[in-house]
Amino acid sequence: MLNYIFRKLIQIPVLLFGVIVAVFAMVRLAPGDPVATLIGDSPATPEYVAELREYLGLDRPVHEQFFLYLSNLLRGDFGDSYYYSASVLDLILERLPPTLLLMGSGLLVATVIGVALGVVAAARVNSPLDAGANIFAVVGYSLPVFWLGELALLVFALQLNWFPTGGMTAVRDNPEGIFAVFDRVHHLALPALVLATRYIAIDFRLTRSEVLEVLSQDYILWARAKGIPSRLIMFRHALRNALLPVVTITGLNVGFALSGAVLTEVVFSWPGLGRLTLDAISHRDYSVLTGIFIFVTIGVIVINFITDVLYAAIDPRIRLR
Repeated sequence: MLNYIFRKLIQIPVLLFGVIVAVFAMVRLAPGDPVATLIGDSPATPEYVAELREYLGLDRPVHEQFFLYLSNLLRGDFGDSYYYSASVLDLILERLPPTLLLMGSGLLVATVIGVALGVVAAARVNSPLDAGANIFAVVGYSLPVFWLGELALLVFALQLNWFPTGGMTAVRDNPEGIFAVFDRVHHLALPALVLATRYIAIDFRLTRSEVLEVLSQDYILWARAKGIPSRLIMFRHALRNALLPVVTITGLNVGFALSGAVLTEVVFSWPGLGRLTLDAISHRDYSVLTGIFIFVTIGVIVINFITDVLYAAIDPRIRLR
């Protein structure tokens, strides 16, 4: 087990360095100029433009900018925002908790509902419930999160008035104590469900197929022949083995959920990294964009490392490879 963890830890710095190089290059190859964005439509002399580019460090060759950025990054310095005139790390840490709350809630809801629905559908295969769940999975996976968010906002917030139209907390009421918690959950419910829809479909399909495959194994048939109750067979034998791929896909979903969170945060005015990313793209804020991508990459690498370790802990066959 320790050798397995050690091999995984060796891969992390190499992977992270490759991501830093790719992100740094892609951000600077993207169209647009942060200096032109900062100046806007106001008249500016060539001398002022050159002075601003020198102040921001954009007058240096790209390779010099990269090595300077890398040396600062090794000291924990993500640079300063061109637009906000603030530390990139402070901006990210300020916006990170709302994004983690939204992503964590969405993935938790998706895992619980998706796994439960997959087990029930596998236990009643070819039933109307199974057919209905499969239709829901196909539709849920196909719907773009941005369009689904707009539709949910129109129906459940504007028409039915069940949920707030946006934001993370109520602005006018300013609730306190337990009422503040209820208010936060009220604002969180709709965007979290919208974000979770696609991953409910993924977890459902994966759980259903894996449970059906496990139920066809000889040891399950032997357990049934012994007279072991079906519910005990399902939860003690079938579900435990079927959850191994779900552990893996949950780790992978973290990275994909971020892209959905960006769009969800825009639709529901959620003050997280998604909104910050959109603002950074609009203002060509290189430092913020690069910092967000690197920070998210570190998070995804850590989550996938934890997933690999959990997978190896659950399945002894992995530890022996």
